[in-house]
Amino acid sequence: MDFRVLLVIISILIVTATGCVQEDTNNSYKYSTDNKTTSNPLNNNTTSVEYSAGEITGKCYHVVDGDTIDVEGVGRIRFVGVNTPERGEPGYTEAKQYVKDQCLYQTVSLDIDDKKPKDKYGRTLAVVYVRGLNLNQQLLKKGYAEIMYIPPSEFDPYSW
Repeated sequence: MDFRVLLVIISILIVTATGCVQEDTNNSYKYSTDNKTTSNPLNNNTTSVEYSAGEITGKCYHVVDGDTIDVEGVGRIRFVGVNTPERGEPGYTEAKQYVKDQCLYQTVSLDIDDKKPKDKYGRTLAVVYVRGLNLNQQLLKKGYAEIMYIPPSEFDPYSW
């Protein structure tokens, strides 16, 4: 075997073994911060989550109720500043259906509460935007929710 061919084969093996060549397996989600991207190999779902100017976007894949959704790559989101009826209470079905109609399988943008990013259940507290609309605000305007302001919060639902 020619020495140059052997050298090329060894070089390819070294590059492959050191991870310089990366196969896209679509098994991770990506975080973009200041044009830097990292992967989460623990997530088996194909998901892309972008961070830009303090906002996170991801696809809503499940609506828990009228004020709680699940977003790919982010987790469980609790709409900050609002409260919708619980299961078995009047208005529960309507509030949940409204949120489903607005954001299920849609890309949502999240503005996470900087003063209190998580609630006592570990859910991320955020204002949810769909197609540029503040869904938290829309729930109030349409009568599906009541204001629930729990300080500290950077958001003032009374101004919505």
